[in-house]
Amino acid sequence: MKKYLLTTLAALFSLITVAADYDQNKPFGFCTRSSRTDAACTYNITGGGCYSYPIPNGFAGKVIVLKSNGKDMKKDIQNAIKQNDVIILDGSNGDFIVSSNVNVEGDNKTLLGINNARLCTQFHITPEIITALNNAGVPHMNTHEGGGILPNGQRVREEAEFNTRKIIIGLTGDNTEKYRKSGILRVAKENIIIRNITFVGPGSIDVGGNDLVSFNGAKHCWVDHCSFSDGMDGNFDITQSSDFNTVSWCTFSYTERSYMHQNTNLIGYSDREPTGFLNTTFAFNWWGPGCVQRMPMIRVGKIHMLNNYFSCTTAGNCINPRKNSEVLIEGNYFEKGVRRYYSQNDAISVTWADSNHAEEPNKAGQPISIGTPVTVPYDYSVAPYADVPAAVKKHAGATLKK
Repeated sequence: MKKYLLTTLAALFSLITVAADYDQNKPFGFCTRSSRTDAACTYNITGGGCYSYPIPNGFAGKVIVLKSNGKDMKKDIQNAIKQNDVIILDGSNGDFIVSSNVNVEGDNKTLLGINNARLCTQFHITPEIITALNNAGVPHMNTHEGGGILPNGQRVREEAEFNTRKIIIGLTGDNTEKYRKSGILRVAKENIIIRNITFVGPGSIDVGGNDLVSFNGAKHCWVDHCSFSDGMDGNFDITQSSDFNTVSWCTFSYTERSYMHQNTNLIGYSDREPTGFLNTTFAFNWWGPGCVQRMPMIRVGKIHMLNNYFSCTTAGNCINPRKNSEVLIEGNYFEKGVRRYYSQNDAISVTWADSNHAEEPNKAGQPISIGTPVTVPYDYSVAPYADVPAAVKKHAGATLKK
């Protein structure tokens, strides 16, 4: 009886510790470190000086509150970021529309959404476009070769992309193909916090277009409680020697607007990505309806996949470590119907912990650990996998209240 009581108390203490360690209003993980191995190398991530709303009394930084004017707000948002420390996006006047990527200019910025702030691309895939692509048989075309030269003179290598772009040029009359720039944020700076924002893209389509959000050389960033849907090329890609970033309590999905290329998260743009970078924490995120590939696909870097939830029954592959990657995977939950949730190719090392749980066997075979055990340079606790679905469903996405 005494042994049972001690075991029960230990379990309760473990749950309390998890709740304390994973404060939803505090940065954690790789964004708080500046070494991939040394826990003593800490980093004080502050963004623009605060990351909650209302703004604390006595805050001395420059703050701006933006509301939608119903028009293209790319320049307004870009200027606000350039001139202020904290940018509050207030959704009470409706969606913020942008024609192409807003560049985050300057280090030490906070972007914070309130009142259901949604940033949406101006262009979106229409039923007319989808019908034309289906009639041409695009879903059955080659995605590796067999392209041609477009009416605007551009050469395209792949058959599916070539025909997709040719059809859209014909329907829109836009030889410049401006629609391919339909993304929302590009970050190449340091100490950036992005919280409580919904990002809505044009629909995924195979045209070599922009990602919904791109980290290109971004360092020490925290993306927390955001929702990503229908990115053209990807929902949120982290590439080009970005480093020491954390993505927590976010959702990723696709709707009927998306057509092909539902490849949601890419870490490392190619096998040529320089080594030693891209160290990233993904914790308590939700890959949901419509996601097919890259949750994430990983090249290079040390990646910590902690207590994430996968309900994407459309998945062709979820977690996919590749060349030069080291991946620690623990406490994740793969829902019933998710049958292809892991594969690896040329990873340096993968630690697949016993704390992961899948309702069904993996079609690519039971995941196993390979190489040297992967560790991360920060303290954390693994929440019991059974608690993950309810916690993520309740809190993930743009769910913070002001």
